[in-house]
Amino acid sequence: MTNTIRWGVVGTGGIANSMARMIKLADNAELAAVSSRRMETAREFADEHGVPNAFDSWEEMSASDVVDAIYVATPTSVREEICIAAASNGKHVLGEKPLASLPSVRRITNACRDNNVAFMDGTHFVHHPRTLDIKANREERLGFVWSVASAFQFNLPDKGNIRFNPELEPMGAIGDAGWYNMRAAVEYLPPDVELDTVSAHVRRDGETGAAISGTGVLDFTDGSTSTWNCGFDSGAVVMDLRITGTAGVINIDNFLSQNADGSADFLYRKGGWGRGANETITIPSAKPGAALMFEDFAAAAHDPSLREQWMIATERTQALLDAIWMAALESEKSD
Repeated sequence: MTNTIRWGVVGTGGIANSMARMIKLADNAELAAVSSRRMETAREFADEHGVPNAFDSWEEMSASDVVDAIYVATPTSVREEICIAAASNGKHVLGEKPLASLPSVRRITNACRDNNVAFMDGTHFVHHPRTLDIKANREERLGFVWSVASAFQFNLPDKGNIRFNPELEPMGAIGDAGWYNMRAAVEYLPPDVELDTVSAHVRRDGETGAAISGTGVLDFTDGSTSTWNCGFDSGAVVMDLRITGTAGVINIDNFLSQNADGSADFLYRKGGWGRGANETITIPSAKPGAALMFEDFAAAAHDPSLREQWMIATERTQALLDAIWMAALESEKSD
């Protein structure tokens, strides 16, 4: 296998189209195939993005020799089967998030380990240099991080969207948006932190029964906390993050995105009461985080130690997501 990863995309929806464009921006990535349940749809996608191979079966594409890796952009309820089959065929796997549960994630990651292939989830912001800069300088700027507070909210009025279908997306907003809250905790709290207690609440859509918003607190054994809220019914897009440490505080008002030129900012604050300092720090990047994700994936495909880091990050994120979902369900019972 060369350093260039030949990608096959499972699915032709909005996120698949977006990631097709990101694959084209990435080094060491080539868009080689697409599969859809309908050949007509697969060919339309292929024509739009210049993809040489179209399949009406993900099984056939996964077993073919025209791809090295599979990007799974399907509803949560069917991702595990596709990911495991791809790994069994010796294909590297990038799966959209969330996954169905931690046991499901472990079946996928173990299948990838057993078949000596990479697995990565489709979280973009962790690949941007801003995230890497904050983590690399965490101790110097922040000291002991004792709080990560995050909010991810937006408006989703279309109840025909699969996120409003509890059979396809059982966790609704908590799975779709709350994943990013949990990943923020994984990325910015100390790496060896262990969960202690969880509280969470969910609000559901009266018509579909889908979870449309959630809020809660994670308490960890080192005394740190992560407060979070997420939802589909906000009057504005909110992507706020505050990381509080004993030596300083970082505020980000768009922790999941970047500026038009690829750069991303954060506000660093230290001290106060007349002796404080605020500094806006801009981290440059020639490419968006989603394109860098495919470049990082290519590196992981050729480096088993990198593969393991990404798989552990997915497992830790899903573990927190499962914990808040179960706490939210328990809270519903007591309401």
